[in-house]
Amino acid sequence: MRDLATEPANPPADDRREAPKIFRGWRMVGIAFIVDFIAVGFFFYSFGIFLKPIAADLSESRFGISLALSIANGVGALGSPFIGRALDRLPIRRIMMIGAFSVSSGFLMLSRMSALWQLYLVMGTLLAFGMSMMGGLASAKLVANWFEEKRGRALGIATIGVSFSGLVMPTVATWLISVVGWRGGFEVYAILTVAIVVPLVALFVVNRPEDDGSRPDGHADRNESPSDDPAYELSWRTGALIRNRNFWAIAVPFSLAFSSLSAVLVHMVPHASDVGIPLYRAALVASIAAGAGAVGKPLFGLVIDRIDPRVAIGASFSGQLLGLVLFMQGDSFEVLLTGAVVFGFSMGGVVPLHGAVTARAFGRLSFGKAMGLLRPVQIPFHMIGVPLAGWIFDTTGSYALAFRIFAGFYVVAIVLVSWLHPGGPTPRPRVGSDGETRAA
Repeated sequence: MRDLATEPANPPADDRREAPKIFRGWRMVGIAFIVDFIAVGFFFYSFGIFLKPIAADLSESRFGISLALSIANGVGALGSPFIGRALDRLPIRRIMMIGAFSVSSGFLMLSRMSALWQLYLVMGTLLAFGMSMMGGLASAKLVANWFEEKRGRALGIATIGVSFSGLVMPTVATWLISVVGWRGGFEVYAILTVAIVVPLVALFVVNRPEDDGSRPDGHADRNESPSDDPAYELSWRTGALIRNRNFWAIAVPFSLAFSSLSAVLVHMVPHASDVGIPLYRAALVASIAAGAGAVGKPLFGLVIDRIDPRVAIGASFSGQLLGLVLFMQGDSFEVLLTGAVVFGFSMGGVVPLHGAVTARAFGRLSFGKAMGLLRPVQIPFHMIGVPLAGWIFDTTGSYALAFRIFAGFYVVAIVLVSWLHPGGPTPRPRVGSDGETRAA
């Protein structure tokens, strides 16, 4: 059978440099923070601000404009396995730069669009693929390459950029549109993406610590690094990866969690308003939840580096469940705010936990492939949650049933996490005719 994703034990180096005086892994974390801030802030958190003026200018419905985001997410998910495999095989610097130029070109084309089909085309091509190549998959792969023992906390710090963009970019986008209009706003995004991301990546991104004369986590002695275990450096074949129980023990629980948390976040303000909370206070509840998530990211990342990942993931899901229950039962600002804090803090752990446990299960060499294959499985669940809650509200006049369903999702997710086998099981090694070691 054709090997769909073989990987040399030592991928092509971006370049070879003299041994560094300092460990550069935390610099990679900072780069991931900035790139994710731009990717998510310019794309996801700004989209709702641009939606209304675009709809008015193009004389289209808000549903028609908002559908573009679903198209981008769906196409991006389908392309993730190919992008993930490329990240495992090619220099990350090269892929991130291609992604940055793709994103910048996409924003520039959006500033010139005059019809709805043009919005769909740009969102479903240049932006859908560019975002994963520039941030998201690429930035997570970069951080995962540089850390093992401290991978959870490194991913947690890097993904704070996502939360920070949620706090900053809606206000920035609103101001930008008021000054230069929505078309001018996209032009500014196009210029900033190239001006910030391209030189940052070109000058400072190094594929792996080994390419910089270093070791993961900054270990000076090869014997100190877990990556020197031959089994850890195995490359997983696609079939073996998908058949492994860890793949599904990660895919299904996190799919349910992503579906639930996205729906709760989107419908949090409307629900609070429905129970009599003034709109400005309801908006504050959502902001507090985002802020709590920023605190939760590095803390959950630190926790998963020190304890059984099943416990860390279970704690995150359980905290979200508790916050949701408080939110469901609350009819006062104080109770809703408490629920939002608990939910937001626990929700913050989902992204770093997802990346850290995937890297632990499948290793550095196949991290990109594993993450790329997980996304097509997870994105349908992710896309179902928000419209399901909206449909239930339209049908029943309340979010109560939707929140009960999402609470059930969390219970199932907590149970399914117990199937996870931390750090394995290690695949049976097989040496191919070309001498490469692979997971059979």
